[in-house]
Amino acid sequence: MKSFRNKLNRIIFGTDTNMGRLFDIILLWAILLSITIVIFESLKSLRTEYTAFFVYSEWVFTILFTIEYITRIWVSPKPFKYIFSTLGLVDLLSIVPTYISLILTGTHFLIVIRAIRLLRVFRIFKLNYFTNQGELIIIALKASFRKIGVFLFAILNIVIIIGAIMYVVEGEDSGFDSIPRSIYWAIVTITTVGYGDISPITPLGQFISSIIMIIGYAIIAVPTGIVSAEITKQNLKKEKEHCKNCGSEIRNSHDKYCSSCGTCLEN
Repeated sequence: MKSFRNKLNRIIFGTDTNMGRLFDIILLWAILLSITIVIFESLKSLRTEYTAFFVYSEWVFTILFTIEYITRIWVSPKPFKYIFSTLGLVDLLSIVPTYISLILTGTHFLIVIRAIRLLRVFRIFKLNYFTNQGELIIIALKASFRKIGVFLFAILNIVIIIGAIMYVVEGEDSGFDSIPRSIYWAIVTITTVGYGDISPITPLGQFISSIIMIIGYAIIAVPTGIVSAEITKQNLKKEKEHCKNCGSEIRNSHDKYCSSCGTCLEN
């Protein structure tokens, strides 16, 4: 039994065997097909005409993915590590909506979250370059967190002040019937979204909104610049990292040992 579990683990979690690659490819096609069916089910004309097909298809895929999820837990050497991992949580969330729909109608459409499971394609084709670039972006976002937090706090103060001013300037007759609604208008305006459901009609209000729109263009560039600077910084840092023993480039910042000479990199 232990030998069978180990073999099954290599097939399900690994891609270094033909069976492992075949399993993941079949899984990806099943995910794509299930998502496609859910998308077409959202069309009222098709849902009305092919109700039975959509119901049966949904349950077939849900049962298959449930069996797959339970099997992954069973063959995993550390079940709890898989359950609470990112892919483990995604696997769980991809089957839960169907069961919840037995109690709450309409929630089964949330199974489109299965699309996230398609990230396994990176593992199948061993696209390490894209994975490493994704890690680089995550590191840059984490490094930018405090700066962006300060920026968002400043923006929050600005929209509250502007919202209060517009509430006084425009009043209820222009649609600014409360400070929260005025703050909503300030956020929509400063982000240059401009839904148009509320707009100032007084000359002073229009003048203030014009200033906010101009400021908005400058504000949008700030978080982009912060993250871009961190990505550049991480790229430069990555380029400068070399093994002290043999001088080889360290391609992965998470490596503990040099891939060329085996020297410990943590010293």
